[in-house]
Amino acid sequence: MRLKLGLMDEATVYNADPAAQARSFQADGFSHLHVVDLNGAFAGTAINGEAVDAILTEVGGLMKVQLGGGIRTMADIERWLGKGLARVILGTVAVRDPDLVIEASRRFPGQIAVGIDAKGGKVAVEGWAETSELSAIELAKRFEDAGVAAIVYTDIDRDGVLAGINWEATIDLAEAVSIPVIASGGLASMADVVRLTMPDAARLEGAISGRALYDGRIDTKEALRVLGGDC
Repeated sequence: MRLKLGLMDEATVYNADPAAQARSFQADGFSHLHVVDLNGAFAGTAINGEAVDAILTEVGGLMKVQLGGGIRTMADIERWLGKGLARVILGTVAVRDPDLVIEASRRFPGQIAVGIDAKGGKVAVEGWAETSELSAIELAKRFEDAGVAAIVYTDIDRDGVLAGINWEATIDLAEAVSIPVIASGGLASMADVVRLTMPDAARLEGAISGRALYDGRIDTKEALRVLGGDC
């Protein structure tokens, strides 16, 4: 399912079988899968664990799967990585308990990403239900030398509305830190895919697509060709 502007009452269900959807993406040629436990993000604990387990059973050996939403403790991190996830994404806890992110990055090198979700330029937490006083760049700089594998940056005002990625804010963030940045929220069409190949976007590690894929606005084969196939 996808949200619109981060609102649960604006959710659209595209497939009632997440494992089947993951298998479909893998069959299309994708090698990376981004998964969010949306209920878990709001609740602060895993809610859709069985669905994530089913996804890992289906494609865990075929795709690099990263998970965010409701991961708030070291025990959560250890449990999920132990199940075969390539990465876990820490969002709310990056604001509430940055020391946990730093320690987890030390213990699990290459497997900890920080999710920075911004609304009106400020970082949102608790499933986007609360806004902090931190800017995205301020939060990212806290982890500059922590060994974080990536930052997943979401502009909530663009999420699920097919308005295009907020290139200015995303590239500004990527240029402000040495941590690889992944764009999330707003990717709307093949034009955005091509935009990823432009010189000023070279600092970005990649982008996450949701609704545009489900709605058929992106030609999967062409996108993979444009981006070199490792997606």
